[in-house]
Amino acid sequence: MSMTDVGEVLITEKQIRARAKELGEQITKDYRGRQLVVVCTLNGGVMWTCDLIKNIDLDVRLDFLSAHSYGSSTVSSGVINVTHDLETNIKGKDVLFVEDIIDSGNTMAHLLKLFKTREPHSLAVCTMLNKEARRTADLKPDYIGFEVDDLFIVGYGLDFDQKYRHLPYVSYLRPEDIDD
Repeated sequence: MSMTDVGEVLITEKQIRARAKELGEQITKDYRGRQLVVVCTLNGGVMWTCDLIKNIDLDVRLDFLSAHSYGSSTVSSGVINVTHDLETNIKGKDVLFVEDIIDSGNTMAHLLKLFKTREPHSLAVCTMLNKEARRTADLKPDYIGFEVDDLFIVGYGLDFDQKYRHLPYVSYLRPEDIDD
């Protein structure tokens, strides 16, 4: 599969970086004078997290978490599997989860419930993309980059079966291009 196998460009790299700057400035205001632990959700959140933290003018600690519910499918299995946990003790700290996309919200709702037991001072969520049409969990991200339609989104860190993460923009797969 090549880049021509994806649909049109939905969000350009320039638009993503501009929005990361806006949200970074807002997060800086919201957490002024506090240390922030930014948790990048792997693998998809890496590109967005890098853009975002460059625009947060605070004492930021960065850590990584990997949790999966998709595997090689376009539909979440509903089973959340944490494959890499944080190295940072978040007790008493302000924590910002940075996610590539929130669709059903089930993975993030599960993670928030899990991490509340670790007694952070605060927990918040920043997502590059918010797909409200698929939301089944009671979850509203605190910071949203862009709203997206109910398409299978790829690019800028988001993948289908580990493909398309490298695209420098957000696009989607057409149904005829998905071999489920």
